[in-house]
Amino acid sequence: MAMQGENHSSFTEDGAWCFFADPRAVRYVGQQDRTYVGWLTKQGHVMIGTYDHRDGSVNSVMMKPSLQQDDHANPALYIPSDGRAIIYYSAHNGKTMYYRQMETAEDIASFSAEQELPENTSGMHGYTYPNPIYLRQEQQQYLFWRGGNFKPNFSFLPDTEGIWSEPQTLIMGDGARPYVKYAGNGEDTIWFAFTDGHPNIEPHNSIYCACIQDGNLYHADGSTIKSLANLPMLPREADVVFDGILHDAKAWIWDITVDADGRPVIVYVVFHANTDHRYWYSYWNGDSWENHEMTATGSWFPQTEQGAVEREPFYSGGLILDHANPANVYLSRSVNGIFEIEHWHTADYGKTWVATAVTSGSSRNNVRPVLARSNGQDDALLLWMHGDYVHFTNYETALKMKLVKGKR
Repeated sequence: MAMQGENHSSFTEDGAWCFFADPRAVRYVGQQDRTYVGWLTKQGHVMIGTYDHRDGSVNSVMMKPSLQQDDHANPALYIPSDGRAIIYYSAHNGKTMYYRQMETAEDIASFSAEQELPENTSGMHGYTYPNPIYLRQEQQQYLFWRGGNFKPNFSFLPDTEGIWSEPQTLIMGDGARPYVKYAGNGEDTIWFAFTDGHPNIEPHNSIYCACIQDGNLYHADGSTIKSLANLPMLPREADVVFDGILHDAKAWIWDITVDADGRPVIVYVVFHANTDHRYWYSYWNGDSWENHEMTATGSWFPQTEQGAVEREPFYSGGLILDHANPANVYLSRSVNGIFEIEHWHTADYGKTWVATAVTSGSSRNNVRPVLARSNGQDDALLLWMHGDYVHFTNYETALKMKLVKGKR
């Protein structure tokens, strides 16, 4: 039974995040069974907290005070097999990408002193949006971020040497700054879906997809695009999933993962107008991309100040995939003028959907859902922002939570 957003349990009364630094929540089962969550407070403190799946308790620790009052500075998490979590964070276009690692497994009070990523690409735009991904077969961790050149960059850290590689630029096109979502399969492949640039700037904004495997870039059909040695790639060298020019529209990426057969699934927003946001679902069926519009979702969610022009008209309520089963989508859409969280399930790869409300009749907006990444457990922690949000530098939101079960 859906209840008002305000009546759901709070993970924290003061928390927010942007939607391009991930994972924001990861479950790890070792001696303990906990979901680890990273967020930013309204004052710009970087936080990490845990939800204990055995007793329901929540604990948190401040990682860095007053990094920046800007939700783009939310941290991203990576938990190695030994349980010694690593947290990455930078300010919005910050001078430094910081990271800290637990000295004791599963202990958020044991984070070591800050370390800094040694290098960035040249340019004035600093670091934004950390995305760590580990590939077991390569025995190395990749870190993706938006770099000094305003493009997606990455570096990798082999388990053996412990030295970060020279940063490489992944995508370089006509678009001012491509936005990217990443998904590793844990073993040998990193999928990524991306745009030409920001919908505020690009007259058309398409959605593209490719993957990294064995030092090469590949299309979804397995054909080679190019070697990583020959980066960067142009957007149209990748699969064109949604063609903004063909549709005369702008899109913005929200999530990507792979299904049980290793096939990529992507969710994104298509803007028919600044006030008409549509959620789309795309699935690689083995031969081609199947694209389906899911639902109209209303307009932007920030509360535009009276007499002002909205600065972020493309800030949708948001939608994410269940990375354990991408037949499940969690989304935020406008219902009677308030953004509510819903669970959508498809049994036919996005052609038809059954929707179930998670929140209903709320007094404040519920936006930017996140489902914790987990490893085969039959439940997962769903989190979202609830409260007032004027701008990415001006927000008063709690992070609400709900345990979602079974096939979800």
